[in-house]
Amino acid sequence: MTPPPPHSGQAGHSSTAASHEPPPLDPRGAPAPRYGSASLADVLPAAAVGLGVPGVVSGLALPPADRVCLFLVDGLGWEVLRAHPEAAPFLTSLLPSSCAGSGQPITVGFPATTATSLASVGTGLAPAAHGLAGYTVLDPATGELMNQLRWEPWTEPRGWQPHPTVFERAGAAGVATATVSAPHFENTPLTQVALSGGAFVGRLDAGERMDAAARQLAAADRTLVYTYYAELDSTGHRFGVDSEAWRAELRYVDGLVQRLAEQLPSRSVLYVTADHGMVDVPSSSAFRFDFDEDWELRAGVARLGGEARARHVYAVPGAAADVYAVWREVLADHAWVATREEAVELGWFGPPGGGVEARVRDRIGDVVVAMAGSSGVVATTTEPRESALVGMHGSVTPAEQLVPLLEVRS
Repeated sequence: MTPPPPHSGQAGHSSTAASHEPPPLDPRGAPAPRYGSASLADVLPAAAVGLGVPGVVSGLALPPADRVCLFLVDGLGWEVLRAHPEAAPFLTSLLPSSCAGSGQPITVGFPATTATSLASVGTGLAPAAHGLAGYTVLDPATGELMNQLRWEPWTEPRGWQPHPTVFERAGAAGVATATVSAPHFENTPLTQVALSGGAFVGRLDAGERMDAAARQLAAADRTLVYTYYAELDSTGHRFGVDSEAWRAELRYVDGLVQRLAEQLPSRSVLYVTADHGMVDVPSSSAFRFDFDEDWELRAGVARLGGEARARHVYAVPGAAADVYAVWREVLADHAWVATREEAVELGWFGPPGGGVEARVRDRIGDVVVAMAGSSGVVATTTEPRESALVGMHGSVTPAEQLVPLLEVRS
């Protein structure tokens, strides 16, 4: 995808001068996640089908195996992985361009963000069903924003996401299941709603995590194991994916995957995937629209949710149409701007035309914004930490949506 040219970037610009602006992007032309065939939500259900778990279906076909391990590397996008073969020789050997590789790209779903994607992984459902529809979304019961990654303010987890996880369904069918992750994730609400079921094995050291995952994989005749690594994402946020620090972290990830692959017990398969990719957003005001400094973007907005690359915009009563029109005009060819109804119908949150569960609908913004190119809508006063990030994610661009699904079989 060719990035659009930068905008003027000045707070307080007037929409009356829009005759010099390019026409707005049509949301009907935005890339859509491949729910039901090649999305992150299809991976564990496909593995569960191969394990003989009854009642589970998936549009993604994976060869069956008695022991399945899913290793999710936070922030490992398909495009950035392919761009750095020298930093990841083992992972590169699993790509389809290699004679031995059978990996493929899949989409993560919208928004391309950790809380949403982990819920999709663990439940096997699209955001329209599991309801974790963004980094921050409106809680219709309170009228306040709910951060679904940090779970702030605290909300009863199973009330927020009531569907069983694939791990719970597999465990009920006699499959031994386990999550191997950093100890501080054991009792988080996000773990409860997305990854609950089976044993939790906490290991602070990432190498020890790989060893523990291999042991859990061999612990029974039929096993389903999930393990996770977060630091590639945090490095990308801080330094960007076009940095030596990020490439050094990718080299470390490559070694972790190889370490786990070399310990696979018989009749097992390792899948390596991610929750989103990432793009670097330049610090120039030409690429960063500052909501807190732009009176046009603020007009008629009651709450600003989501994150810089994927925004939920909640309008004051009666102002939704005006907010939609202004955001389309101001962002022009820097974003796909859709109404809630358009975003749902176009398949951003679930299969096209599939609708959303009633409890989820009002969590989605009146206006939904997916950024194109390398731009973002920041909020430097109300979101100072997030606005200072270099690497960002959330939108529907291939750099954020496409992640690898790589396979190693014993």
